[in-house]
Amino acid sequence: MSDPRHGDLEPVTAPEPATLPSEHDRNRRSLLGRILAPLVVVIGAFVKFGVAILKFFGIFLAVGGYALIWGWWFAVGFVLLILVHELGHYIEARREGLDPQLPVFLPFLGAYVALRNMRFDPWVNARVSLAGPVTGGVGAFACLAAAESMDSDFLRALAYTGFLLNLINLAPIGILDGGSIWRAIKTMRLGGTPGKAQLATVLYLGLAALLVIGMVAAHVPQQRL
Repeated sequence: MSDPRHGDLEPVTAPEPATLPSEHDRNRRSLLGRILAPLVVVIGAFVKFGVAILKFFGIFLAVGGYALIWGWWFAVGFVLLILVHELGHYIEARREGLDPQLPVFLPFLGAYVALRNMRFDPWVNARVSLAGPVTGGVGAFACLAAAESMDSDFLRALAYTGFLLNLINLAPIGILDGGSIWRAIKTMRLGGTPGKAQLATVLYLGLAALLVIGMVAAHVPQQRL
């Protein structure tokens, strides 16, 4: 019976307590955090160092590209010869205080060393430009010496390619090393240092002659390949 003093009262339902996250939900969020955290770090590093990463992988892209033409072993040897050439520029540029960057590879186009402290000095420019073909020629000669020691036509072909590659770089045209050398020679000849111009000319022509001799010594007749 209802109490007449209060009338009919509606039952009151107590609010349910807020649902607490289950253990499964907490574990899932923790796992997602562990996955996303390193991903965010990787993305941030790529944004900051993306150019450097692309430069680093350029050498591998070059190997892969040349492998499509000559196969893996020759592609590796060919890229290493290019690297030796570019390290010649890099080492001489560091010695001259030009603050060079590490070699950057451009598949099917070669490689280059950028200078961050370039200054106009034709004698310095000539030496830096000559250093690449010099070390590249030494690398090709090392291949030839190994070929003679092991009687390897494969290494002879690689040496021949190395000599040819550096000889082409000495062509006095455009952005090749030879073009830079001849511009430096012309500047020194007209700028009052003819002695240095003559020395650079002798070094240039002598190096070209040695590379031709190396090509003749490393030549492999086609039927022997």
